[in-house]
This record gives sequence, C-alpha cells and structure tokens, in this order.
Amino acid sequence: MEHKKDFLRLVVDRETTDSPIKGVYLITDHADRLTERVRDALSGGVTVLQYRNKMGDAEDKFTVGMELKTICAGTGITFIVNDDLELARELDADGLHLGQEDGDPIGARKLLGPRKIIGVSTHNLEEALRAEAAGADYIGFGAMYPTGSKDIEHLPGPDMLVEVKAKVKIPVVAIGGINRDNGARVIDNGADAVAVISGILGSREPGLAAAELSLLFNRKGAFPRGNVLTIAGSDSGGGAGIQADLKTVTLLGSYGASVITALTAQNTRGVSAIHGVPPEFVAEQLDAVLSDIRIDVVKTGMLFSAEIISVIADKLGEYNRKIVVIDPVMLAKGGAELIDHEALAIFKKRLMAAAYLLTPNIPEAEKLTGIAISNEDGMEQAARALCSMGARNVLIKGGHLPEGIAVDILYDGSAFTRFPVPRILTKNTHGTGCTLASAIAAFLAQGEPLPVAIAKAKEFITTAIKLAQPLGKGHGPVNHYRATCELRDLGPGTRDR
Repeated sequence: MEHKKDFLRLVVDRETTDSPIKGVYLITDHADRLTERVRDALSGGVTVLQYRNKMGDAEDKFTVGMELKTICAGTGITFIVNDDLELARELDADGLHLGQEDGDPIGARKLLGPRKIIGVSTHNLEEALRAEAAGADYIGFGAMYPTGSKDIEHLPGPDMLVEVKAKVKIPVVAIGGINRDNGARVIDNGADAVAVISGILGSREPGLAAAELSLLFNRKGAFPRGNVLTIAGSDSGGGAGIQADLKTVTLLGSYGASVITALTAQNTRGVSAIHGVPPEFVAEQLDAVLSDIRIDVVKTGMLFSAEIISVIADKLGEYNRKIVVIDPVMLAKGGAELIDHEALAIFKKRLMAAAYLLTPNIPEAEKLTGIAISNEDGMEQAARALCSMGARNVLIKGGHLPEGIAVDILYDGSAFTRFPVPRILTKNTHGTGCTLASAIAAFLAQGEPLPVAIAKAKEFITTAIKLAQPLGKGHGPVNHYRATCELRDLGPGTRDR
C-alpha cells in the first residue's frame, strides 16, 4: 500500500512540476572528438544531453561519461544516460533512458530513487500509455522521419504524435530524422522536445545547428514572439535604418532592441550628413542589451567604421551570438557612400565569419567579391564566393538586374533556392534592404526555418513596395503598416493577434 502511495505521489509530482525535458534533446554518437563537438553543441541551446555509448569498455564509458556530465553540470543542462542503469548510478546522472527491451522503468525507479528522471522509447500509443503508467517521466516517440543513424522499424510520423500528445500527460520527445527544415511540423504537432543525433553532431558547426533547432521552439510562445537586436544607423527621415528595422520587427510580432552606430541627416532625397557613434559607446550599448535581454537573432545594417565593425565582431563572439543576419549596407538610396575602404576590409576580415545569413544586393555583392553581375549566373557565382569568405548562407537580391521578374537567390553552401516575384515599377523603395533583412530576422526569431523566413519576408516586402505611397520629394519609403494589415496572418498565429 505504501508503495502505491509513493507511486501516486510521483505521478502528481510529474504532472505539476516544470519538466527539464524540453527543447533540443541531443543524443551522442560514436564519432571522434565527442567531447569537443558536444561542448560546441551545448553552446547553441541544447537543453538535454543523452549519453549513448554501446561500443567502449566500462572504464572508457565511465571516463567519457564523467567528462560529459561535468560539461552539463557547468552549463545547467540535464544529463541522461542511455540504457545502462549501472552506468547511470555510477555517474550519478540526472536520469536514465530505456528502450522497449532495456529494462523496466519501475525497477529503474527503485534503484535510482524518486528524484531521477526516467524516460522510455515508444513507437505507438499503447507503448506510450504503458510507459506513463509505469512511472516514466517522459517518453521518446518515433521515428518521425526516416533516418540514417539506424534502421527504422517503426515510423509513426508527426501525425501520430498528435494522437499521443492528446492522451499522455508527460513530456514527449520526438525522435527520428528531425532537422531544421522539418522540425517545425513536429513542434506544431505537440513535441515538447526534439531528439537529434547526426543533425547536430554531424554538422560542421554543431553549435549553429543546435541554435537553428532551438529557435524553432519560439513558435510555441506568445506574442511578441522572439527578440531581435538591430545594430544599424539612424535614418532621420524614418524610412530606413534603425527606424525601418524596429517598425518591421514590431509590426510582424517580435520584440525589437537596438544599438545605434551612426546618426544621419537624411530624407527621401538622400543623406546630407553622417555622425558616427564613438566605438566605445557602441560597445556600451551592446553590453547593456546582450547582458540583460535574451536576444534570439541579431540583425546588422549600416556599421559606419572599421572600429565599430571590430567592436561588433568582438561582442558577437563574447556573447556567443550564432544567428546573425547581416545586411551589408554600403550605399544610400541616393548614392552616398556609407562605408569606407578600410571599414570594408575589416568587414570582410572580421564580420563575414559571423554571418548566419548575408543579404547583399547586386552592387553590394559586386563590391564584396569583385565579380561583375549581369544575370542570375553571376549572382550564383558571387554567392559561392561570399560563402567561401565565411557566410553560412547568402541571399543575393536581384532587384538591380535591368529586366524580367525580380529574383533573389539563396545559397546555403551546397544548393540554390530562388525566390521570384513580379517587378514593381515605383520610385518608392527607400528602406527595402533594411526591411527585408529585419523581416527575415523577425520570422527566424519567431521559429521559422530559414527558407520559410525568407519566403515570408519576401511576401512582406513585396507587399510593402506595392502599397508604398508618395512621401517627400525623392524615393519614398515602403509601407510597413499597410503591408502588415494586408498580410495579417503572415506569421505563425498572427491571425488572432
């Protein structure tokens, strides 16, 4: 009878306590440099680490496990041992994960104690309910998609996940073939966490891959959804720069913070004066924001000077910002130079390596690469060159090509994706580059994968250009407000906002 009371108390605890099983759940592989790659992955937002080692001897398993546990303890990450009850006890791990054939969760609970976390792999609703009834704290459920890590016998997929979430009260970790581009569907269908192996540890940059997956969970949050920091110059006319960035981010449903690099005397006819902010004050602004507010995406615009660019590069590294959208602003709409030769050299040397996404127009891509661009083939050539210079993804904007539809081209280091839109004949295009990059940043912060964020941002800026109204005597600004009204359901959940 006492045993039954203890079991019931555990069930109550599991239902009322905020579970640490959420977000990105990383499972280790057997490849080289495991500790180094795991450390990098954890820096990208992993919340749970499951140590799986079926190949080493007992001493080796313990040694590596203790290294990983120490890393997790230092970063507040939950450390789970896969299948091996004795190893979990020796390491005093936070918990144990069991397969269907790897033991009884009730027996594991007796040996590990009531405060340890017990997880069970399941493949259908019956197994999920049985694991919950046996006292599991969470279930692994899958596979969601085919995967190369092992042969798949059970493939319930994301649709079955909906049914399981409706019936079980404990957290569900979706597993199997999940990556940045398909993970959103799994999260929308109810997954509390996504378990990943090669999608993170097989990446050239495990921390960046983890950060991409971690951002997807923002789609579950309330509005304003996700926090964007824009680092750019001020436009006194309000059509571009910091002003356009904050309008875009706010109207699309995210929270915007700002760091100002320069003040401009500017209107629709052009820039008449620029006053750079002292680099040390740029650093003060960055420290103030990044030390206090959780920033999901950083977006940069006009950076003005070599000294400011160096400060920004240093601070992005210091605060470990991985999702950075860089709009390499070099020319004002009226033709004024916004960056000098020395600053351009430092930009290429120091900041390109921080770019998750680089968004140059054709003149900017030509200036960065030295490649003359007259068609889409030239855009592809320049995109390859920019990736080789350090940018992970490059979106070259094709609006400056003289005729035909306007095509922007995304290159992710291996493949191209085209985003064609009808060309709109208007002179009211002030702030298009700032607005597009900020819209991409906002949609990323809201939990959209990169290709979807770009597609939604393209729809937004195209509508904003189409609805632009004359303002001033030169190049009028795009219409942020009316575009948002027309595309009210553009972001996830915005219809009811």
